[in-house]
Amino acid sequence: MTSGAALLRENYHGAEWQEPIIMTLGRPGERGVIPPAVEPELEAERAKALAAIPESLRRRTLPALPELSQPQVLRHYLRLTQETLGTDVNIDLGLGTCTMKYSPKINEVIARSPKMGELHPLQDEATLQGILEVVWRFSEILREVSGMDYFSFQPGGGSAAIFANASIIRAYHERRGQADQRNEIITTAFSHPADAATPATAGFKVITLYPEQNGYPGLEALRAALSDHTAGMMTTNPEDTGIFNPLIREFTDAVHAAGGVCSIDQANANGLLGIVRARDLGFDLCHFNLHKTFGSPHGSEGPACGALGARAEFRDYLPVPIVEHDGVKFRLVYDLSHSIGRVRGFLGNLQVVLRSYAWTMSMGAEGLKTVAETAVLNNNYLAHKLARIRGVSIPYAPGKFRLQEVRYSWEELERETGVTTDDIARRIVDYGVNNYFTSHAPMIVPQPFTLEPTESYSKQELDEYAEIFERVSNEAYSTPEVVKSAPHRSSIAKIDPAILHDPQSVVTTWRAWVQRNRKGQE
Repeated sequence: MTSGAALLRENYHGAEWQEPIIMTLGRPGERGVIPPAVEPELEAERAKALAAIPESLRRRTLPALPELSQPQVLRHYLRLTQETLGTDVNIDLGLGTCTMKYSPKINEVIARSPKMGELHPLQDEATLQGILEVVWRFSEILREVSGMDYFSFQPGGGSAAIFANASIIRAYHERRGQADQRNEIITTAFSHPADAATPATAGFKVITLYPEQNGYPGLEALRAALSDHTAGMMTTNPEDTGIFNPLIREFTDAVHAAGGVCSIDQANANGLLGIVRARDLGFDLCHFNLHKTFGSPHGSEGPACGALGARAEFRDYLPVPIVEHDGVKFRLVYDLSHSIGRVRGFLGNLQVVLRSYAWTMSMGAEGLKTVAETAVLNNNYLAHKLARIRGVSIPYAPGKFRLQEVRYSWEELERETGVTTDDIARRIVDYGVNNYFTSHAPMIVPQPFTLEPTESYSKQELDEYAEIFERVSNEAYSTPEVVKSAPHRSSIAKIDPAILHDPQSVVTTWRAWVQRNRKGQE
């Protein structure tokens, strides 16, 4: 390891505004904007509109909204931003499986253009030709990247797209009169949990295959799970460990031979762009998270877009509308004979598609491949450095390269010091980086932490991040209480875990807080 103490922000301290909830700020009568009085003719129209609303749906009292001036609102939210760590503030590679990459700000300018922002989804499609052309052209790019024949941008995120794929599989078998018989979906333990949760929600029984020592299930385990009840396989590859299953084509061939449909979750395909295509691996359906791989920001859990791709055989099952080009104009197609219908209102989050199209066009075909190569290089460089830190291990397939991420383990460190992965996640915040993602449940890897560097980070930044982990490991062995009681230099202190697990101690809305206090005073 380098001795790069100079890399560490040892004097870092998060902003501590102790900012109240906005509902407690301001005073009655304060205003940020005073609207003009309503003209008499508009007041008459307002009265007509109100008369059409049933009495049972009318408010009896005004909503309890905070009353603040403009400067108060501005200060409140600026203070909150100063207390927040994120991808534009720090080295944000700790959220493995989330692909936290740099999103060019020029694309925000494009998405905020009135040409986009003032569109209305109910406009006649003749007036939507510009955005429909963007959608169509981007679908052409995704067709090339994936090998699929058609794309729908209806789903509002990754899990929504996976659920849509599960619904397509169900509709496909229903049309063949086999829905009652084909009621099982096969997935793997290290696939994203949505690959099990969404087919279960769609009414399927889920069979989970567990990894062997090489990190992925064996072909014989898959064959043992196949039967006349198999509706399909829904999986992630590479899985959330970063391990790519080299037998995947044999998996899809076996599922097809059993009469099933194959869907691949490529939410974070950052290590595959321009290298591996879903169709070439034998998949019938796929999806990409545009708010991950294709450079549109997450936006605090949304808006997002799960771009759903399908082979030609499944075109008529896609969510509607899809965009097609008849050689003269672009049109919205609703009349797909077996469509599962809408999975989101209107046309979906098209501003996400616009950002992603701009990002992809700026990268070009070679640029997309460079993204994948750099992400894999960054990941394996970081893994090489972390594997040398005391207390860190990399379960499954020892010595083998991963693709875009790794699920590491602090099992040895926890056994020798009592410091857990959650303790370390809180301690690294004291060095100016946000806490990391541990693992999806169930935590098959003990004391896990999952990192995904993406292509956005430089060698210097990877060295700094590794140096933080080496420092915290040394602290765990020398002064474990410093780590256990962290964070010390953050905007908030350590929260008592007992509070988080006690439903009587937690409220999630202002109204619930008010009601609880009111009951306490009675």
